[in-house]
Amino acid sequence: MKGNAPAGAAQKYTLSDRLGSQAQRYGILIALVALCVVLSVVSDNFLSSRNIINVLRQTSINGILAIGMTFVILTRGIDLSVGSVVALTGVVSASFATTSASGFIPGTPYMPLIPVVIGVLTGIAMGALSGLAVARYGVPAFVATLGMLSAARGLTLIYADGRPIPALTDGYRWMGTGDIANIPVPIILFALVFIVSHFVLTRTRFGRHIYAVGGNPHAAKVSGLSVNRIRFCVYLISGALAGIAGIVLAARTGSALPQAGVAYELDAIAAVVIGGTSLAGGVGRVSGTVIGALLIGVMNNGLDLLGVESYYQQVIKGGLIVAAVMLDRSRRTES
Repeated sequence: MKGNAPAGAAQKYTLSDRLGSQAQRYGILIALVALCVVLSVVSDNFLSSRNIINVLRQTSINGILAIGMTFVILTRGIDLSVGSVVALTGVVSASFATTSASGFIPGTPYMPLIPVVIGVLTGIAMGALSGLAVARYGVPAFVATLGMLSAARGLTLIYADGRPIPALTDGYRWMGTGDIANIPVPIILFALVFIVSHFVLTRTRFGRHIYAVGGNPHAAKVSGLSVNRIRFCVYLISGALAGIAGIVLAARTGSALPQAGVAYELDAIAAVVIGGTSLAGGVGRVSGTVIGALLIGVMNNGLDLLGVESYYQQVIKGGLIVAAVMLDRSRRTES
């Protein structure tokens, strides 16, 4: 009898542990499905094809930003500058695609590829500055990217002289308003960014190195990994994706606003944390981030359909972030 008790207890513990692991793995997906079911019951318009496409289109920008943020947070970093970089890349790229008489770039408008490339390169440059401060000079990521948040916003206002850049070409606006096979371009870009990022993190040596650096930077360095190079590269990725998001946002609105992107970094961080990526680094998945971004997008859309004011939406979003961080800390304490 005594010999059988430990085996039964071990079997019971294993089953409980397995169920808990599955709940942690799929809990965010279950929450998203449950939210969709509730909203479909309380709102007749929620499940309409037009509304679903609208939710995905609105989520695409935050989703692209959040994927870039995932790379950074996996290495125990943070990027608070992405909202300002969205605004800067938007106005810089739009200045090469405007037909307005007030355009100050000679030869405008250029063919759409040129503004797009310039916008992405601008984002990469901002990411490089943040990455250099963090990786080369050891500045805490919070401080370095907080400084970049202010600097990029100031550069945006200086570059655009505090005014929006209107009258963008149809070719440029296609990035935000066009579609391929009835699927909006922003959604396609979001999907492509997810597929490439998922492949990089799960199927490449660089992806494994990112997890290693986030899990234990000292052990990664002893193993021969270039920790500083990897940290620098993730900020380049975050900057590049912020550049893409800035271009899509400007193209959607038809006018690049210097005030764009305010607090976008909070939505991106929220999607990453809610999606299960640990702020302590080394744990997380891009698929979780995508589901987190969709959860936020569905929640915002549902609250809009129900006529809930935006102030309450901010409160709910803040509560979700705190709850996700508390859950992450409890998981790490138990392990």
